Amino acid sequence: MKSYKKWLLACAVAVFTMTSCKEEFLDYTPQGALGEDLLATKDGVNSLLIGAYAALDGQGNYGLNINGGTAWAVGPDNAIYGSGYGGESHAMPLSTSVEPINEFLNERWKASYAGVSRCNAVLRVAAKTTELSEAELKNIIGQARFLRGHYYFELKRMYNMVPWIDENTTDFKQPNDKDIWPLIEDDFKYAVENVTATQPDAGRVNKTTAQAYLGKVYLYQKKYPEAKTNFDFVINGGITSRGKKVDLNPEFEDNHRPEKELDSPEALFSIDMAANVGNGTIATANQGSMLNFPINSPFGCCGNFLPSIDLVNSFRTNPNTGLPYLDDYNKHEVKADIGILSSQPFTPDAGTLDPRLDWTAGRRGIPFKDWGLMPGNNWIRNSVATGPYVNLKNIYWNATKNLYYDGTAWAPGSAINYNVISFADVLLLAAEAEAQLGNLDIAQAYVNRIRTRAANPKGFLYKYKDDAKPELGFSATPAANYLIKLYPEGNFKAGGKDYALKAIYFERKIELAMQGHRFFDLVRWGLADSFLNAYYAYEINKVTEVTGLKFTPNKNEYYPIPQTQIDISTVDGKATLKQNPGYQ
Repeated sequence: MKSYKKWLLACAVAVFTMTSCKEEFLDYTPQGALGEDLLATKDGVNSLLIGAYAALDGQGNYGLNINGGTAWAVGPDNAIYGSGYGGESHAMPLSTSVEPINEFLNERWKASYAGVSRCNAVLRVAAKTTELSEAELKNIIGQARFLRGHYYFELKRMYNMVPWIDENTTDFKQPNDKDIWPLIEDDFKYAVENVTATQPDAGRVNKTTAQAYLGKVYLYQKKYPEAKTNFDFVINGGITSRGKKVDLNPEFEDNHRPEKELDSPEALFSIDMAANVGNGTIATANQGSMLNFPINSPFGCCGNFLPSIDLVNSFRTNPNTGLPYLDDYNKHEVKADIGILSSQPFTPDAGTLDPRLDWTAGRRGIPFKDWGLMPGNNWIRNSVATGPYVNLKNIYWNATKNLYYDGTAWAPGSAINYNVISFADVLLLAAEAEAQLGNLDIAQAYVNRIRTRAANPKGFLYKYKDDAKPELGFSATPAANYLIKLYPEGNFKAGGKDYALKAIYFERKIELAMQGHRFFDLVRWGLADSFLNAYYAYEINKVTEVTGLKFTPNKNEYYPIPQTQIDISTVDGKATLKQNPGYQ
């Protein structure tokens, strides 16, 4: 997969001038670009398709270092933005009061439509080539339509009403007055019917990937029977692009180890990253997370995207049952070191915890992968402002940094992929669909399958053999008091549908924490108002960075249409694009 990423970058650079992202809302014609007729060859079409894949990381001209798959600046509840003071001026307002002039919103809009533009170029040129067999042509078109569906899915759930631009559009100043869910569905349906079961490269999408994503699109629309049909296919017979039966990785941490990615049975659709490719840049590395390393640490930069106290408390388990506290987890707080200097003594929490916590959040006195004990305050810009925890899922290992860390820029880049859809994600989405349909035992079985992996001691974090020499490896003693158990047989059925859904929602929170799902989940569940305002009310007593935060219903479910895009959509003095409700 990493070698595929290097090839992908080379092709993407070569074709970028052929498939310009058309910065001014897709209507700029690049000067000196190759005509599409010249690209209507087998190699030309495949190069354009690689360019469409290359846009997945949201970087290129639209970087701002926060456009990665997690959309981490859009992460209330799971995370604190984390600057503590100052910080990225374009991103901080996403944690307070978002305005249409926010620079990040415009950059993310452009990055998504850049992907759409590249997909449309593939579709136009593929229709002209005579060098592809019918099966090859359908496979390529299926991949392009899958990718276009993905880019529009991201636009839809972030901005809601967005204009649809396809390969036949000639007037790019289209209105945003139609619901595009049916068009997104059509793209994924075509992909399901036409992409091949396996692909020559691990980074490409296949039939199972398309089935999983189509199921997710249905679930977002509350089409539960249709979602179930697609998830059943993935769970019972799905295979990866390399022909491996889909399954959970043996250990939770495997999902964030580059050396495990190529043969992962869990990664259904990933944004592929590579480090140290020898081109003098970090263009192939995970730039979207480059600001999200502990400050004043071996990683250099920058102390953003920190796990919230609310999130860490969610990993507390009941010492009698090994289950989470679904309703009152913040009354069972994990011991924290806010305001305690690293030079002052501190003893980590001794209570029972879900072992996934210490693969998700770095906390004082606990092994930070193989980098040594997390020192606490020394790695935090301002713990009083942001809390005492640091992001961990994006951290590469010290032992393999020469392979998977790219230090050619001022901030780290890594080879850790971003999993857009994982099998764990699918299991929890499927559990949700089953619960909504009244199949509570099946829903519980899916959740317990996730918890079975988490409960396997082989996947726990362990103490070092010698705290002063972490390079010597880990001992046989768990790093904390880990206790996690399965939901007892019949538990969901006895508790009823509402209880089952609550347990499923909570499992998504902790299993997929810090991966960009939480805000969009809360919105589609209709829980954003109650959950986020409760979170702000709790967190304000702990940290200052949430001061003034409030979720306003019927407004903040979606972000505003970027004012720049409204301005450039003007025809005869009237804007084609309309602003979302509640924004000026």
